[in-house]
Amino acid sequence: MLRVAIAGASGYTGFELLRILCAHPSVRVSIITSRQQKGQRIDEFYPALKRHCDLVFEDTDPEKLAASSDLVFTALPHQASMDIIPGLLDRGVRVVDLSADYRLRDPEVYGKWYSAHKTPELLKEAVYGLPELYREKIRTARLVANPGCYPTSVILATAPVLWHRLIDPGTIIADSKSGVSGAGRGMALGVHFCEVNEGFKAYKVAEHRHTPEIEQELSVLAGRTVTVNFTPHLVPMSRGILSTVYSNLKPGVGTAEVVEAFENYYKDELFVRLSGPDYLPVSLQVRGSNYCDLGWRVDERTRRLIVISVIDNLTRGASGQAVCNMNIMLGLPEDTGLKDAPWQP
Repeated sequence: MLRVAIAGASGYTGFELLRILCAHPSVRVSIITSRQQKGQRIDEFYPALKRHCDLVFEDTDPEKLAASSDLVFTALPHQASMDIIPGLLDRGVRVVDLSADYRLRDPEVYGKWYSAHKTPELLKEAVYGLPELYREKIRTARLVANPGCYPTSVILATAPVLWHRLIDPGTIIADSKSGVSGAGRGMALGVHFCEVNEGFKAYKVAEHRHTPEIEQELSVLAGRTVTVNFTPHLVPMSRGILSTVYSNLKPGVGTAEVVEAFENYYKDELFVRLSGPDYLPVSLQVRGSNYCDLGWRVDERTRRLIVISVIDNLTRGASGQAVCNMNIMLGLPEDTGLKDAPWQP
């Protein structure tokens, strides 16, 4: 059994990691940390984990984490992960980081959207953890930067048609809706029940921190600089993301070319499911799973492609994808521990 640790296990992504890892046949969770919950049992903090995990939260000590594990998931706030990851790497421990600290390759871009980066030298080494794009690099990586939830949904929706040069890269618009769990477990007025229930709002319009992450990966796929209009929305559901991605088709491109691009690009992918011509993806159909479901329509009148992408923001958008990355890094089948069907209803 390989030993894995979770630094910052008290949030929703930490819970989701434990939910998956407690049933994983090849690993054992050796230590969980939380500065605020230090000394408390996880099954007291999250009663749903009773009879599944009884570990006690410990302080986030890189030396103890390294001594107790072969791989560490860092589910810490942005800018906190970079405080402990260098020490873990120096001690020979591999890391899957669920924060944004190592997703952006350019330290100046990171500084613009977050703050000055403390370990910019590691940005060149970190591998962006989207298996459909970087599987071979993930296999040998010491540090994998787990993608953000919105970027996962948008990049997977756009990759095939950008790669096959079927759309104009300068016309991409991503309109995304997320459940409230995407805001984390902390208390804030904006995610209070009375502020969210029966409401539907856009937020961080033209300034969301996931924008440069989306643009970075789409630019690689397009072979040129890509800028996008990305607008996130908050909807009154607990979990899930539905992204609608619009783009202009190039002259002569029709439905047949789009279908062929998606089918060829994802033909061997375990966690991407393509919708048939008679229905479009629904967020409920991926709930609790590591799937991304994709569907599309070609609007011949406007010559635009509309792609619908759905994921569970806590699973495919965070912890499930992190476990998939761990599986790849450890040489395990990618779906180990991730084979359960989605929850519906």
